[in-house]
Amino acid sequence: MADASESLTVTDNRTGQTYELPIEEGAIRASALRLIKLNDEDPGLLSYDPGYIATASCRSAITFIDGERGILRYRGYPIEELAEHSSFLEVAYLLVSGELPNDQELALWVDEIKHHTLVHENIRKFVDGFHHDAHPMGILISTVAALSTFYPDAKDIDDAAKRRLQIVRMTAKSATLAAFAFRHAMGFPYVYPDNDLSYTGNFLSMMFKMAELKLKPEPALERALDVLFMLHADHEQNCSTSAMRQVGSSRPDPYSAAAAAVAALYGPLHGGANEQVLRMLTEIARPENVAGYVARAKEGKRRLMGFGHRVYRSYDPRGRVARQVADDVFKVTGINPLLETALELERVALSDDYFLSRQLYPNVDFYTGMIYQAMGFPVDMFPVLFAIGRMPGWLAQWEENLLDEEQKINRPRQLWVGHGIRHYVPMGHRAPYAGTRLALQAASAAPPRPGR
Repeated sequence: MADASESLTVTDNRTGQTYELPIEEGAIRASALRLIKLNDEDPGLLSYDPGYIATASCRSAITFIDGERGILRYRGYPIEELAEHSSFLEVAYLLVSGELPNDQELALWVDEIKHHTLVHENIRKFVDGFHHDAHPMGILISTVAALSTFYPDAKDIDDAAKRRLQIVRMTAKSATLAAFAFRHAMGFPYVYPDNDLSYTGNFLSMMFKMAELKLKPEPALERALDVLFMLHADHEQNCSTSAMRQVGSSRPDPYSAAAAAVAALYGPLHGGANEQVLRMLTEIARPENVAGYVARAKEGKRRLMGFGHRVYRSYDPRGRVARQVADDVFKVTGINPLLETALELERVALSDDYFLSRQLYPNVDFYTGMIYQAMGFPVDMFPVLFAIGRMPGWLAQWEENLLDEEQKINRPRQLWVGHGIRHYVPMGHRAPYAGTRLALQAASAAPPRPGR
C-alpha cells in the first residue's frame, strides 16, 4: 500500500469502496483510475480532459514553466539569462544535447549547421511548383515533409548518430526553406546560403539580398532576430510540440513529425497570435482610441489580443525580453507607427483592475509582430519565423519522447455520446433528417468554382 502522505484516497460513492492511488511527482497515473469499477464487467473510470488542460502526457527535462510566477527555463537556465548572454545556435545545442556547449563543442556545432544549410535543387524546383500566392507556411509544411524523401537514413531513428544528423539537417535547412518560400511568393530569385554569416545573418541574407554581391545585415537587427528565435525555441507541451510528439510516437522519420508540428503552428490560435495583435492595433489606429477599445473589450464586444496566456498567470517572461528587443530594433528602423498605440494600450490595461484580476498581462506576441514588421517581414512570414525558432525544441522533444521507455504510440480514449446499436434501414424507409444533410445538399448544389 502506498504511503498515505504520498497517495490520494478516493471513495466511489456509487459503491462505497475506497481506493488509494499513488502520487508520483505531483501526479496520479490516469491508468490507476481504471481500478475504480462498478463491477467486474465495468472497464473502469476514465479521466475526461478536453484540450488536455490538466493532463500530463510525458515526463520531460527540456523546458520548465511556472505560470504563476512567470518563469521559463530551458534545461534549468532562465530565458532572461540566455537571451542576454547566449545565441540561438547555442540555445539549440542546449535543448537537443542537454547542456551548454564549451567553445570547441559550439564551434563544431555551428560548423555542422552551416554545412547543412543547402537543400537539394529538386526542393527548389518543388517550391517553384506552388502558386505565386501560396502561403509560406503551406510551402514550409510541404517542403519539410518532402525532406524525408531525400534522406532515407532518417527512418533509422534508433541509430543515435543518424538521429543527430537529422537534427543538424533540420535545424540548418529550416531557415533556407523559409527564405525560399518568401522569395517564391515575392517573385524574387532564390538566394543560396552564405557560410560566412551567422545563422540569423545568413537567414536575413537569403530573405532580403537583391543585387549586391554580399548582404551584411545590420548587427542590431541580426542580434534581435537571434534573441526572438531563442524566445520561441521551446515552450513545453504546447499544441505544435504535442503534435511533434504524437506523430513521432508512431515512429516515422523526424521530418514527417516536424511537418505535423509546423501544420499545428499554422493555426491562428498558435502561430498566428502576433498577426492578430497587429490587426487589433491597426483597428485601434491611434492612442486616443485605446480607452474606447478597452471599454468594448470589457463588454465582450472586442478581444484584447496579445494579453494573457493559457500558461502564465503573471507577466510572460518572454514579453519582458521582447519589449527590450523592440527598443533596440526601433533605434535602427525608426518607431513603428503602431508603437504609441501599443504602449498606451499596455498602460491602460495594466492600470485596470478588470484585466489585472484576470491575469491579462502582455505576452510575447504583443511585441513580436511590431518588431517583425519594422524589420521588413510581411505578416505571412510571422508564423514561419516562429517555426524556425521552434525547430530545435521540437527536435529535442521528439528525441526525448523516442527514448522514453514508458511512451507508446499515442491513442487517447473517448467518452461515447453517440447512438446505441441501430440496424440498417433500406433507402425507401428512411425518415427525413434536417441536420448536417441539408448542409451537404447545399454544398452539392453550389456551382463549381473555376480552377486556377
